Amino acid sequence: MKRERNSVIDALLKSDEPSVRWKVMTRVVGEDPESRKIRNLREEIRTSPRTRALIGGRDKRFVREAYIYANWRGAHWTLAMLAEIGYPAGDESLLPMREQVLDYWLNSSFYMEFESKSAVPKHRSSEGVPIIQGRYRRCASQQGNALYSITRLGLADKQSDGLAERLMHWQWPDGGWNCDRRPSAHVSSFNESLLPMLGLAAHAERAKDDAARAAALKASEVFLCRRLFKSRTDGKVISPHWVRPKYPRYWHYDMLGGLVAMAEMGLIKDPRCADALDLLERRELPKGGWAALGRFYKVAASMDMSTRFGSISQVDWGGAGKARMNEWVSADALYVLRAAGRV
Repeated sequence: MKRERNSVIDALLKSDEPSVRWKVMTRVVGEDPESRKIRNLREEIRTSPRTRALIGGRDKRFVREAYIYANWRGAHWTLAMLAEIGYPAGDESLLPMREQVLDYWLNSSFYMEFESKSAVPKHRSSEGVPIIQGRYRRCASQQGNALYSITRLGLADKQSDGLAERLMHWQWPDGGWNCDRRPSAHVSSFNESLLPMLGLAAHAERAKDDAARAAALKASEVFLCRRLFKSRTDGKVISPHWVRPKYPRYWHYDMLGGLVAMAEMGLIKDPRCADALDLLERRELPKGGWAALGRFYKVAASMDMSTRFGSISQVDWGGAGKARMNEWVSADALYVLRAAGRV
């Protein structure tokens, strides 16, 4: 398998996608992220067809606040995917999108809260964030993803620090977050906790914020105590979807996304990651690489108003197929295995 793995690495380093090459060069091969070679590669990413498709075609209809979170074309998702593909940091041309995202996720309703003894319908969101059974019910993946992408893109400032403050304010006793409005919900959601954890970790590194780092580490226990995909009570797989990697994951959780997060936070060698790493290695294709076992997007050439409520992407992320290698999934898999000392 070592030969097949080396062959896959070589193939990815020759990919037509500069973003794939960037992922493998910096995260697998070990190239200095600040080297001239990598800086040049990130400039190639800036002008790539993928980047042009992600940013281009954004007329006034699609930068209004109402469409910030449109799947997967709103400004929120554009910034998230630019951060994901290694877009160069500090590009001031992205500031208008950043301002729209911050205005949306830090509006006054997120500083209002009210207590309820029963489930709260979503139409009451304008009243603020509900507190049920002593826990804030908030889809924190939204603020978490915004904080993570803005920080990785080198656009963070005192205003975006407000996202970190809100996330820490809403954090549940077990370390995560959940927007489930049923009073019986008492355990954090994997979907809602991964991105806030990463956002706080990135913010903590930039701002030297010890409280944010502690909050991120506390959140990591939500995943680690369940070995990233297993029930604490009987050791069974919590959800079959979590062991089927997809790309992009957007706000959804899967085991590979959990492993990537642990690698980024320096926690991948925690013994509780071993089961997930073992399963990832067993999922390696016979000729090397890993498949995307499903996807969350449909490809469309334009952002037509008639499709604004669909999960439309203007770029293809390699599709899905259980016997076909997906470059993006493979790059992530190789990254976590290298970080864990298995490559």
